[in-house]
Formats: sequence, C-alpha cells, structure tokens
Amino acid sequence: MKSLPFLTIILLAPAICAIIMAFIPKEQVNPIKWLAATGTFISLAMSAYLYGVYDTAAGGLQFVERVPWIKDLGVSYFLAVDGISLPMLLLTNMIGFSAVFASWNLESRHREFFILLCLLISGVMGTFIAHDIFIFLLFYEVVVIPIYIMVIIWGSSKRVTKEYAGMKLTIYLLVGSAFLLVGIIALFVKSIPILGEPNMSFAALAQAGNQMSAFDQKWLFALMLIGFGSLISMWPFHSWSPDGYAGAPTAVSMIHAGVLKKIGGYGLIKIALFSLPLGAKFWAPYMAALGIAGVAYAAFAALAQKDLKYIVGYSSVSHMGYVMLAIGTVNVIGINGAVANMFAHGVMAALFFSAIGVIYEKTKTRWIPDLGGLARQMPLLAVSFMLAAFASLGLPGLIGFIPEFTIFIAGFKAFGGFAVIAIGGIVITALYALRAGANTLFGPPREEYNNLRDIRGAELVPLAVLGLVLIAGGLLPSLLFDMVNSGVEPLMNQLDNALKIGGLI
Repeated sequence: MKSLPFLTIILLAPAICAIIMAFIPKEQVNPIKWLAATGTFISLAMSAYLYGVYDTAAGGLQFVERVPWIKDLGVSYFLAVDGISLPMLLLTNMIGFSAVFASWNLESRHREFFILLCLLISGVMGTFIAHDIFIFLLFYEVVVIPIYIMVIIWGSSKRVTKEYAGMKLTIYLLVGSAFLLVGIIALFVKSIPILGEPNMSFAALAQAGNQMSAFDQKWLFALMLIGFGSLISMWPFHSWSPDGYAGAPTAVSMIHAGVLKKIGGYGLIKIALFSLPLGAKFWAPYMAALGIAGVAYAAFAALAQKDLKYIVGYSSVSHMGYVMLAIGTVNVIGINGAVANMFAHGVMAALFFSAIGVIYEKTKTRWIPDLGGLARQMPLLAVSFMLAAFASLGLPGLIGFIPEFTIFIAGFKAFGGFAVIAIGGIVITALYALRAGANTLFGPPREEYNNLRDIRGAELVPLAVLGLVLIAGGLLPSLLFDMVNSGVEPLMNQLDNALKIGGLI
C-alpha cells in the first residue's frame, strides 16, 4: 500500500471522470451525474484513509511523490501532505462530493457543468498537495477558468448580473495573482545564488528566504500578502466575494467559500510566513489590524443584507478576518487556530450555501422578506440551515467553537485589548445568523409555499456529510487539532529559530 501514488490518484480521479464525461452523450444525464459522484467519492474515501493513517507523532511531509520535471528551473512534480495540507485536502473532497449532489437537480447542460466541476475540484486539490511553487501556481491559475465559466452560464443573482459577478470575481483573483506571481518570481530569482542552483520546492525557497535581508523579506512578503490576501477576501480587497457568491451556482458557492478562499490562508502560512519570517514579523500587526477590520466591517454588512447569499458572503469575509488575525499573531496557538478555523468555516459555509441553494431551487427566491415559515414544510432543510447558522456563531459543541476560542487566546496574548474588537464580531454574527433563520424558516407559513417538498434523496448528502463533520468536530476537537498541530509546531520551531537569528525574539 505504501508504494501506491495515493496523492496522484486522489488528484486525478475527478479529472479522469471529467474526461470520460466528454465522450458520454449529453442526453444521458444520470450516467454523467453518477460518474461525477464516483470520481469525487474516490478522492474523498482515499483522503479520509490518508487522514486516518497519517503519523501525527512523526509529523512532517508524508506520502511523498517527487519526480524531476523541468531541471533547468528546478521544477519537480512534488506532491506531499502534512498536518496543515491534509485537513485542507480532506475538506476539499468532502465539499466536492457534497457539491455534486447539491447540483443533482441542475436544469440544463449537465455534461458541461459536471466536467467543469470535477476539473475545479482537482485544481483546488492540487494547490493543497503541491510542494513545488511552480506546480502550486499552475493549479492556482487553473482554478480560475472553471469558476468564471460556471458563474456566467449557471449563475443567478438579483442585485447584480451573473456576468458582472463572474467578471468581478475573476479580475480580482487575477490581479491578486499578479502581485503573488511577482513576489514568487522575485523570491525564486533571489534564492538561486543562495542555494547554488534553481529549486522551486517550498522547503528550498524557505531555506533561501530565511537567509535574505530584512528589507528583501519585507517587500517580498508585502507582495504575497496582497496576492494571498485578495484570495482570502482580506479587507479592503474583499468586495468581489459577496457578489461572486451571489452570482455563482450552489456548487461553486460551496467550493468557493469552503475551500477556494482557504488557498489564500494556506499560502500565507505555508509559503509566505515560513519563507519570509522577518517580513511576516514586520507585517504581522498590520495583518491583525486588517483582519479585525474585516471581522467588524463584514459582520455589520451582513446584518444589513436581505439576500441570503449576501448574508453568508459577508459572513465568510468576517470569518476570514479571524484567520488573518490568527496569522498575524505569528505564534503556534494562533497558527493552529487559523488552520482549524479554515477547516471549520469551510464545512459550515458549504452547508449554508447548500441549504440556500435548496431554498432558491424550490421557492425561486433568496430574498428574506419573501420567505418565512419554511420549517413547517421542510424540517430537514431547517435542520441543515440552523446547524450551519449555529456553527457560524461559534456555538459550543459544534466545530467552530474551539478554533475561534483558540484564535481569541492567541490574539489577546499577542495584541492585548485590541483583539477584543474581534470577539465582538461573535455578537453580530449571532444577530444576523439567528435573524436570517427566524425570518426564513419560522413564523407564520406562507400559502404559496404550502406544497413545498422537503429535501430527500441526493439532496440529503450535503447534510449527512457536512452536518456529521460539524458535530464530530465540535465533540471531538482533537481529531482536527492533533493533526493540525503536527504540521504547525515543527514549522513554527523553524520560524522561531529564524526570528532569533534575525534578532526579533
């Protein structure tokens, strides 16, 4: 079993199924849907297996696959997972598998939709398991193309057109990636004299980056902060996010909120933070400030929304503010909290968007004043919606509580009373989450919705998969934190050593 290329199989399973779909007649809808489900299930099952057998005591990179590719540039097909990337891989496949069933009742162009969805899932997976910066960027750029096409063809929005939403989302991501690309190219070029040869692996770039001057680390980190920060919807580079969610079809909203944003946080931690520790230490207070600003601004913005997708869209921006605050602490508690919170938020956001997708499919509206009393006709949908809402506000016993509590501890330790502002975001989150649930699901039932059918069959899969993880992660937080800490602690030790050499601690 150890000789199997697990990560390559996980990466290619959805993509291979997408290729097979291209040869299936478009009229054969059920084989297309089941093929997408099969490909994503293979990736999910194998990711869960790796999560179970990963040696947290040993930590470090495991299930390594490395083949030289472009020798003159030091590029290798280098796949591996550690305690940071493995939870993100599992998260991607849980949401990807759920997204297939959330799209089960798609009305048109099934073959094209599921081909693009499977390619999108493979692309996102690639960013989390690649440990060569060239391969990482390759997958990062591949992700943008399916998203744009899916939004402008299958999207819907009341406030903005789906074309506007798709274009805005794509432009923001491409502009952010331009800053990122400049920073990475500069890091690579400057690393060659230090290493003696070109090498694009994360470890080699970190080794070289740690030896660069403080000035170089500062401006290189700033470029990566803008690039990765735009992707994580860091305030003030966030405005693409709510519009993008509102215009996207349900599956894309699930993947976008659930895992695509997490590429930004993952990149800041795995690439920027550990390659440029002196730059990270310099920009840390600014990251924390922008994170806290994002928490407060987006929470109040969510409170003012009437469209369900915009509420969850701004909520997502607010939750990513907690991640920015945690990264800004530059300590092991904060980074643990950041990774765990990305996982937790991914699950709850995907479940939220899944429930909203069902509401829109059955009522043809997401406008809260036009809804009400849906829990009477659709109790299982109400369970799905409220489970996500309770997790979003950090209810103890659900997956969001411990990560946020960890972030508050780290934030208070690093920044004192300044971090209390972020804690206030929980109160606002409770207001908009509970109010949205009350006005959408409860109250007097409306006559026009008396004949609505509750979720059943394929529609139950997101609730079963994501709901179970929300509860299990809350009751057994060690399942997540033991894994995350095995990846964070050794890297933080390396970072602390670099900071000591630089005279910053």
